[in-house]
Amino acid sequence: MSHPMLRALKCVAVTIALVICVTAADAEERKPLLGLPAVPSMTAGSEAMRKLGERLFFDRSLSANGTLSCAMCHIPAQAYASNQSALSIGMEGRSLRRNAPSLYNVVFKKFLFHDGRETDLAAQVWGPLLAADEMGNPAIGPLLDRLRNDPAYGAAFSAAFPGEGVTMITLGRAIAAFEATLLIGDDRIDHALFGGEKSALTPQEWRGYDIFVTKGGCVSCHVIGDKIALFTDQSWHNTGVAFAKRNPVTTRVELAPGVFQDVQLSAIGLDKAEVRHDVGRFEISRNPDDRWAYTTPMLRGAKNSWPYMHDGSLRTLAEVVEFYDRGGGANPALDPRIRRLGLTEEEKAALVAFLESL
Repeated sequence: MSHPMLRALKCVAVTIALVICVTAADAEERKPLLGLPAVPSMTAGSEAMRKLGERLFFDRSLSANGTLSCAMCHIPAQAYASNQSALSIGMEGRSLRRNAPSLYNVVFKKFLFHDGRETDLAAQVWGPLLAADEMGNPAIGPLLDRLRNDPAYGAAFSAAFPGEGVTMITLGRAIAAFEATLLIGDDRIDHALFGGEKSALTPQEWRGYDIFVTKGGCVSCHVIGDKIALFTDQSWHNTGVAFAKRNPVTTRVELAPGVFQDVQLSAIGLDKAEVRHDVGRFEISRNPDDRWAYTTPMLRGAKNSWPYMHDGSLRTLAEVVEFYDRGGGANPALDPRIRRLGLTEEEKAALVAFLESL
């Protein structure tokens, strides 16, 4: 056999070995963490997609005026949430209606955003990108054109999506691929519940776990399965947080001689404060039963993702426990699972310790 033929065979062998190594690496990366399901391969994508998505996630040029990135509301050191303020800060310093939720394990959420309005991780990114008070892009085309005209981005998209390049779909898929890497699993709670390592939790944390699944009833919404713990029922509930803040701005109007009526200013276009009342899931479903209901958050990383609730109104986990201990916020549509708990101070402390262990 000639030397050129040997060299060619060696090159083929090396190429095959490299492909096997890359495939094995990807398979290892997609191997489920203890306590979590497998990340769908379509969402996980390739390494090139994930790297491109990470770059996009941290790039301020994706906003209309080049000042905001996804990472400025979803900060890595703060559980991919934001501790800076109760409500997110958007374009030109505008205060948004809701708190930035943590992105840990977001790839497993069936309903995205606090009101569950999106069901596809690759599609949801366009909500903040196009919202006038968030990243402020006036339309899809101008943003895609900016990326296409950037030589580095053009090459990166071509490498990640051969034959497709920069499109609305590929941008969403790239960011989703990066977000699919933001996982918390194979942790102390997983080794304790699924690995048979009872010592992985302290006695106080075990006490808190017991309250979580029994007296507290937390597990009815923050679900723990036999092998998987996502701490969400993939649904939404009215706990009373939003109802308590609905306070409408009103004025007294004389409809006829001697006949008066209190009228909401926002209803007649005179509310100069532009108060936007947040009725949660109802805005999407138009189902009266969904008034003031919000999606059940996952709890992993909760210790670092304060403030809590859709509006960031509770600053600490201790405040969250107190809120549920007194039965949430009474209102006509309160979820029937929300009730007074009557926890002792010791039980409250144990429950907080368990939540902090996640």
